[in-house]
Amino acid sequence: MNNVATLDQQPLDAVIIGAGFAGLYQLWSLRKLGLRVRVVDAAAGVGGTWYWNSYPGARTDSPSNVYQYWFSDELLEEWNWQQRYPDQQESERYFNYVADRFDLRKDISFNTRVESATWDDSTRRWNVKTDTGLTLNTQFVITAMGPLSAPLVPMFKGQESFKGRLVHTARWPREGVDLKAKRVGVIGTGATGIQVVQTIAPEVAHLTVFQRTANYAVPMINPRYDDADRAAIRAKYPETRKAIWTTFIGFDIPGQTRPFFSIPADERREILETLWADGTLRLWVAGFAEVFFDPAANHEVSEFVREKIRERVKDPKVAEILTPKDHGFGTRRVPLENGYFTTFNRPNVDLVDLRATPIECITEKGIRTSAGEIELDVIILATGFDAGTGGFLAIDFRGRNGVSLREEWKKEVRTTMGLQIHGFPNLFTTSAPYAPVAAFCNAPTCLQHQVQWITECIDYLHKNDRAVIEPTAEAEQRWLAHHDEIANQTLVAKTKSWYTGSNIEGKHFRLLSYIGGLPAYIEACD
Repeated sequence: MNNVATLDQQPLDAVIIGAGFAGLYQLWSLRKLGLRVRVVDAAAGVGGTWYWNSYPGARTDSPSNVYQYWFSDELLEEWNWQQRYPDQQESERYFNYVADRFDLRKDISFNTRVESATWDDSTRRWNVKTDTGLTLNTQFVITAMGPLSAPLVPMFKGQESFKGRLVHTARWPREGVDLKAKRVGVIGTGATGIQVVQTIAPEVAHLTVFQRTANYAVPMINPRYDDADRAAIRAKYPETRKAIWTTFIGFDIPGQTRPFFSIPADERREILETLWADGTLRLWVAGFAEVFFDPAANHEVSEFVREKIRERVKDPKVAEILTPKDHGFGTRRVPLENGYFTTFNRPNVDLVDLRATPIECITEKGIRTSAGEIELDVIILATGFDAGTGGFLAIDFRGRNGVSLREEWKKEVRTTMGLQIHGFPNLFTTSAPYAPVAAFCNAPTCLQHQVQWITECIDYLHKNDRAVIEPTAEAEQRWLAHHDEIANQTLVAKTKSWYTGSNIEGKHFRLLSYIGGLPAYIEACD
């Protein structure tokens, strides 16, 4: 408690909420300015997403050469990625290495959850209270919770009566869950559900997959790296570093430049086959831009991917259930998969179509749908997140004149470029709504840009003897109008998904992520 008392008595320059990708870099950046900074995280260790999401099969679907920090040449030389797409364990090791390499832990309070942050108009400072009794007084608050940090744990009727084990993928027990020879049910077939299903199917006695919405997915090719591979990747770092800031979505691969329908049909097919065979998200993030706004182009690409899904599933009836028909390719999150569709060819795997036979309740023995009861030993909820807003709403933010962020966002979710919020002085936000981070940008690229912008802004304030910064209501409205103008030209903004908040009952239907492209966003921020 002595440490807590000491912290209480020492005013800070900045409090950072979250010790993941953005939080660690923000701590390093502000310490370089000579500022007194404290990071607060509910987890017992660093890594953010890669601390919490330790479920079976968890891994990135951004390649490791762009899923990393760029602020230290020494770090780039020292860290050896083992594979193209790191799994959860490798990603967590990376963040622990960074924390130790730059001596960051001494400024982090773990196992500490922020409950409230209140702006004091008289002192022009924030008071941050936590569940441990730690109270911090600070000039700036910076949120680094990530866009997917508030898991949805739906309360099915009878859920508390289940006698087996019920777990959510985003709060997977650190000690693991014994699934061997168990009857397991997985609810949800988004990016997380796909990873879980394809991973656990060989070890469980029987797997029942409960699907509400069929999803597109692209086969992953994930080679392991040796020293020669790493040397070749490092040799390209200068051009990679340059490329990530200039591509639409913050990867190092440029998109197609020729208009979709200017290319003959047989050549279009060849290009699609090449993109599909790449083993990356290239078909989605660096394919044809028309996929996002031209219904005819989207239909052709969607039919191409649907054909690929049907080819991999032996039972035509199962293949039809797994084939998306209510949305086009790329208008929802497109994950990579490693044997997901062929998993349904296994004799110990069943697929339940919740559109046809919805869940009625959870019982002592398992899950009852309208077609009957399915007995289970373990139920895994891969039911997603309250994206973009959930992490903010879990904290009682009170801004100027005591205004509540929760109450304001009930009326309308508003930010200025996903970096600040009118009425909340000296509150900086990363991964907030209406920045590109939540969906349409390689998260490490956009998060590093946001951290750099926030750092430069705070440095400017100090050098110019300014104490407070806040966007005007007019500036915020201009950004929202621009965001909506761009979004509403796309098919994405018309599609039900967590991108548009439709997975949360009562949530305002609006595209959460800026879709104008990273270069345009950087230009606007500058």
